[in-house]
Amino acid sequence: MHWIALQWLPEEDEDAEDAPASWPSPEVLGWWALRYTPRVAWLDEALLLEVSACERLWGGRQSLMRLMASENPVPASRLRQAQGASSLVALARLRLYAAGQRPPAQVPAALPLETLSAARPHLDVLARLGCRCWGDAAALPRGGFARRFGAPLREALDVAWALQPDHHVWLQLPQSFEQKLELPALAESAAALMGAANRLLGALQLWLRARQRGVLAVELQWTLDLKRCNGVRLPPHEQTVVRTAEPTQDMAHLRRLIGERLARTALAAPASWLRLRSVDTAPWAGASRGFLPDDSRKGDRLHELVERLSARLGPQQVLRAVARADHRPECRQAWQPALGRPAAPAAVPAPQDLSPPWLLREPMPLEMQGEWPCYRGTLRTLAGPQRVETGWWGGGQSAVRDYFIAESPGAGLVWVFRERPSSRFSEATPRWFLQGLYG
Repeated sequence: MHWIALQWLPEEDEDAEDAPASWPSPEVLGWWALRYTPRVAWLDEALLLEVSACERLWGGRQSLMRLMASENPVPASRLRQAQGASSLVALARLRLYAAGQRPPAQVPAALPLETLSAARPHLDVLARLGCRCWGDAAALPRGGFARRFGAPLREALDVAWALQPDHHVWLQLPQSFEQKLELPALAESAAALMGAANRLLGALQLWLRARQRGVLAVELQWTLDLKRCNGVRLPPHEQTVVRTAEPTQDMAHLRRLIGERLARTALAAPASWLRLRSVDTAPWAGASRGFLPDDSRKGDRLHELVERLSARLGPQQVLRAVARADHRPECRQAWQPALGRPAAPAAVPAPQDLSPPWLLREPMPLEMQGEWPCYRGTLRTLAGPQRVETGWWGGGQSAVRDYFIAESPGAGLVWVFRERPSSRFSEATPRWFLQGLYG
């Protein structure tokens, strides 16, 4: 077996350049380690990883160590690491490095007893017995040693010499993400919450990578510090929900969406706590990449642009057309918020249906130039007519129309119709209307 022990320096040793407020919590550091091996456990001050069964998947031990160093969520100067054949040996090496000492050549026999957690309550007695290292203690008679110092110390020495297996309580990822953070100072405005939200988003990214999932919706909630304001009773919390059209692990995009949403939010009272939780996630298939080096497009993708505009302007200001199954052309399209859940799919149009993807809310009357309709120039019909007779089920408002695909000099392809005379209209000259656009 092969163990890796990791230790992060305490916060009181931090300087201004490595602010601990931006660091992940111990729980989140465990999530980060679970990306490399499922056997991760906290033991005293160190995070232990058993990698013998999975290091081959990462290209070998050295490749795994380089990968962990490059993806370390904290500054590399603040991380200590050590390796060993057992968890106790790796932890003892780590403690020697922390004390500025080099591990001995003979391991585990020559390791100092103060590096073994189970031996620390008995160091004075062991020293009087002449025991200075692990090997000295292990050489004492087993029965009397266990009666005098207890079973935990004897078991720890057996684990160090591989006489007993290592047993730990392994870390497990929660089924859903939820992290809460106390703000360093009361936030007077929603924009002041972004600093703490960035730390929570970093934890969310580690959880998503370990679970191999992408987020579709997250809820950011803040706790109000006051119960009343100007005599009005306040709720204990306020929150906002941010949704994405596709599963994502891109925290930069989520950060922009949350920033846009908070910029339009006014706090009812100062906030003291911040909580982020996942509302909806989906399996993560990874980001698609092109085969050519210059195949990637610059800028945001379309759905990211729509999401950012919806967060900035409001969901009711960014709409999309949704097809509807209806015989009436005016009712074949409905406008819904672009971030809403898609409606039930409409019936597939018949092959002879020539309607364009963009329909006007109301048909627009066209001016005539002699016998020809005009829309940004005189129209030239290309296909048609397609006769539509509808409305006999709608309260007697019948309509008989001949639809054409026409070409406009200034607008390109358009969808127009000529109204045929009926009992409602007595004009001899038919009227023309613009119904939709193809461009």
